[in-house]
Amino acid sequence: MLVGYARVSTEDQNPDLQLKALKAAGCKKIFVEKASGAQRDRPELAAALEYARTGDTLVVWKLDRLARSLRQLIETVEGLEERKIGFRSLTEAIDTTTSGGRLVFHIFAALAEFERSIIRERTLAGLAAAKDRGAKPGRKPALDADGVAAAKALLKKGSLTVEEIARRLNVSPSTLYRYLPAARAIVTRGEPAE
Repeated sequence: MLVGYARVSTEDQNPDLQLKALKAAGCKKIFVEKASGAQRDRPELAAALEYARTGDTLVVWKLDRLARSLRQLIETVEGLEERKIGFRSLTEAIDTTTSGGRLVFHIFAALAEFERSIIRERTLAGLAAAKDRGAKPGRKPALDADGVAAAKALLKKGSLTVEEIARRLNVSPSTLYRYLPAARAIVTRGEPAE
């Protein structure tokens, strides 16, 4: 059985073109989604995947209707393959139920893996170069030594709340608590600051 999946990004868009193509391809059941492709939670896609059985084929009008990224597309199609469900994209003429379609799809998968490896290598090289220049990876601390000292002094003074001190130092109260655990003790038990 051919199971169709159509998706438009907004409520204003019309899926009629996709529906017509899916019906012409022979889809007996079609699931229609109105959601951005970037959204991971797509209930109609989940329903289509659940509905499909061994030997069925999931059909989309275009690859970008199924997934926003190549990685997401490959993960979805590999999940279908594990369940012995085919995949077909009408516009790109990919059909994983044929040996040629599987070959094309595996080439896509290999290219995606190659791209991930290149990105990983560049990231590691960039981090190593930054370390050689003396840079420290990660973001800068929210409070430097002067900020911590100022917070301690204001806490000892006792005239401001933790929230007011945090606001003055342009940090959140939770950040202040992380740098000065004694601040929580002051608030909860009224103990003096260290």
